Amino acid sequence: MTMLLRRIRWEQVLFWRNREAAVFVFIFPPLLYLLLGAVYGDEIDDVPAADVLLAGMIGYGCANTAFAGLAITQVIRRENGSLKRLRATPLPMATYFTATVVSILLVFALQMLTTLVLGVVLYDASGPKRPFELVVLGVFGGLAFAGLGFGAAAVIRSAEGASAVVNLAVLPMAFLSGSFGPTRNYPEVLQRFSEVLPLTYLNRLLERVYLRDESMFGDPKALLILAAWGLAGYLLAWRRFGWSPRER
Repeated sequence: MTMLLRRIRWEQVLFWRNREAAVFVFIFPPLLYLLLGAVYGDEIDDVPAADVLLAGMIGYGCANTAFAGLAITQVIRRENGSLKRLRATPLPMATYFTATVVSILLVFALQMLTTLVLGVVLYDASGPKRPFELVVLGVFGGLAFAGLGFGAAAVIRSAEGASAVVNLAVLPMAFLSGSFGPTRNYPEVLQRFSEVLPLTYLNRLLERVYLRDESMFGDPKALLILAAWGLAGYLLAWRRFGWSPRER
């Protein structure tokens, strides 16, 4: 346990020391919420726009932090030799993976709290009526997208291309899943495609908990699909995750 806590602390130090990564992962979602909140009107589908956008931005923040941020970090560490050196230390690999996930969940929790405060203070958002369940859902979504992050890191070959690859996945997914606003006017083919995206189901669960004051467990289909995506990512990482730089 002591080793795990020390590794979590070190993961936090490494994250906040990298200012570029901290801005991209932590600052960008709340900043995007501020911009969208200034553009949309008072209501979206008879619900305060501040709350609709806040729920969607929590979902986007989860994908951006646990998926994109984690994947980019792991690829960079692999390619600069950090993972190879870490592999040679007494640190158990299970401890490393656990500390990485816990650290990224802490970052996401702080990001989610920041976004909620901005919404309540600046845009009069109502705030969550089920705060505990929102936290549980945040952890569940974070674990699922962390699995996708490890899976993506296992297949991305170069540090130079990591950012481009994950952003090519995250930004379109956020648009199609409704993180940035309603999708009902999208072409039917895009709406059908969104039905396979994990962020679509996280956003649906967030709408239930945050906007409709309903339990996340009332939509078992969304929970199962989101869990399946995360499990698929962990399985891919288990089979293909590498500790040494890839051959060029």
